[in-house]
Amino acid sequence: MRVVIAGAGSVGRSIARELLASDHEVMLVDKQPSAMRVASVADAEWLLADACELSTLSQARVDECDVIVAATGDDKVNLVVSLLAKTEYGVPRTVARVNNPKNEWMFDEGWGVDVAVSTPRIMTAMVEEAVAVGDLVKIFSFHQSGADILELTLPEGSELEGTRVGDVTWPPDTVLAAIVRSGRPLAPSPDDTLEVGDELLIVAGSDADLDALHGLLVARPAAR
Repeated sequence: MRVVIAGAGSVGRSIARELLASDHEVMLVDKQPSAMRVASVADAEWLLADACELSTLSQARVDECDVIVAATGDDKVNLVVSLLAKTEYGVPRTVARVNNPKNEWMFDEGWGVDVAVSTPRIMTAMVEEAVAVGDLVKIFSFHQSGADILELTLPEGSELEGTRVGDVTWPPDTVLAAIVRSGRPLAPSPDDTLEVGDELLIVAGSDADLDALHGLLVARPAAR
């Protein structure tokens, strides 16, 4: 896969290193000479130029890439790069960094953004997840489909404790995607049982009944 990353700051370089470790082809683009730390990601291609310019995107061969990542510290730049990549070059997938959560509403298909990543929102979700066992926490939203990735840590006393995944009737438009147990991610099979402390990652559609989902996961057995 070929990926062009606009923004060669610490975020862009970190993404590049991860992609290169997975054998992807990466180009980093930045207009600041101080960002050209080529030795820090020596296996990537580097381009000193303004990613908001069509000539730069053409030079970066954006029309040949599978994904463009707009990872600069300027939301306006990230929106422009995403829009140009999608409308002028037909890039299949655009991922944009949201620096200011107040701007998150703009990062949608109207601006050519397929996936918006808000670091403050993710960090907030992680804090909530750390202290809120039994609460549904929104980890990530897919702007194109409206689906969300939700997390809930199964609380002690849940009616689902010891229940086979295959025996759970999940609310419509919800799917159990993964179980994280003792720090290890598991792909749930029908025969796996749910245990207290399991971190459940659930994909919920835009029409999912989150109250019903929460009630299912935290409900306690009826007293006899």
